[in-house]
Order: sequence, then structure tokens, then C-alpha cells
Amino acid sequence: MTQPQGTSGSVGALRSRVKPWVAEALGRSAQLGFLGGMSVGDQIDHALGFVHAAESRMEEPPAAVVDLGSGGGVPGLVLVSCWSGSRILLIESNERRAEFLLDECSGRAGTGKVEVLHSRAEDAAHAASFREKFDLVTSRSFGAPAVAAECGAPFLAVGGLMVVSEPPDSDGGRWPSDALTPLGIEPSTRLRFNDSFGYQVLTKFQETPDRFPRRVGVPAKRPLF
Repeated sequence: MTQPQGTSGSVGALRSRVKPWVAEALGRSAQLGFLGGMSVGDQIDHALGFVHAAESRMEEPPAAVVDLGSGGGVPGLVLVSCWSGSRILLIESNERRAEFLLDECSGRAGTGKVEVLHSRAEDAAHAASFREKFDLVTSRSFGAPAVAAECGAPFLAVGGLMVVSEPPDSDGGRWPSDALTPLGIEPSTRLRFNDSFGYQVLTKFQETPDRFPRRVGVPAKRPLF
């Protein structure tokens, strides 16, 4: 059930779906200190792994996507470019980064369904307009597996997917099924993209109880697993 899968399709074809403005925006993000040490090209490739992971499991692009902790714009801005017809919610708790994301998305073609939310995910996940309204959640460096799972699962509709960045050599042990069951999600597939990046896919199989996520900061201070 959790066997790793390799890259399907053409990496070049995926790269061709990233509009030029995305690389320009990520260049500005790097100058502001919002990105890590990888080059912009590698940042884009890593973000495209989320696209590959989702599209390898879905028959069509997701209708509604949440990116947890969008930060400097990866994978969020790449998702916006690849899925211009999708509703995409970029959640960022840091005000400067949230303002950056809003500025980069404002007025660009294909970003009409994009919303940048300056909020903690623990709060946003309890809003009626967001709770269990999305068919995909992405998490690049949002937090430890327990934090990403608790904060991400409540956004997903039953049947939806969560894709989380993982160490390429992960054996899936960071995602124990018994600990995830109370959240209504279960580990599904591990994938690698471009022989460089790893991802864990989780599936929402039942509704998440209203008590999750717990109040701001608690998922990290008292993780479920």
C-alpha cells in the first residue's frame, strides 16, 4: 500500500506548464530571504513533484487546493501556474510572506481563484468555508508529520488527498496508520520525482472530528505521534 513509485510522464512537460512569472517571483522571494538554499530551478522542480503526485492519483486537476505554510511561494505559486482553473488557498502565518504572496498573485492571468490567507492553519481549519471543502492539501515544510496531518486533514473532503514532502529515502515509518486514523486519513503511496525528491500521499477516508486541529500551537507542543 505504501510502495514508492517513480516519476511518470515527462519532467520537461511539467516544467513547460510553469509560467515565466513564477521563476521571476521566486527569484524575488530568494532575495528577500524567503526561500531555502536550493536554486530557483530546483525549487520549481521540487514543487512540480506535488503536481506529479496529485495528478498520478487524480483523473483531472484538483478543483480546490490548500497549500499549508506557503512561505516564499513553493509549491504554492507553481500550483497556481499549473492549475489555473482550480480554487487555490495559500495559507501563511507570517505577515511579510503573506503580503509577498498576495502581491505576486494580484492581477496575474489565471490567479482569479487564488486566495492568500494570513492565518494560522489551526484557526483556518475550523472556518465553515474551508473545513472539508478541498480535494487536495499540500505541505512542503509546514512541520513534523504529526503537525501537518492534524492541521491538514480537516481541510480535506472525504476522498481527498494530502501530499507531503518527505526525505527521498523515507520508508513510510513517519506516518503510522494507527495514529492517523483518528484524523480520518491513512497513508497511501510514497513517490519520488525526478530521482531527487520524495513525497508521501495520504487519503481522507472519513470525516475529521470537530476537535481537530487543537488550538494554535498545541499540535506541535503535544503531537499525536
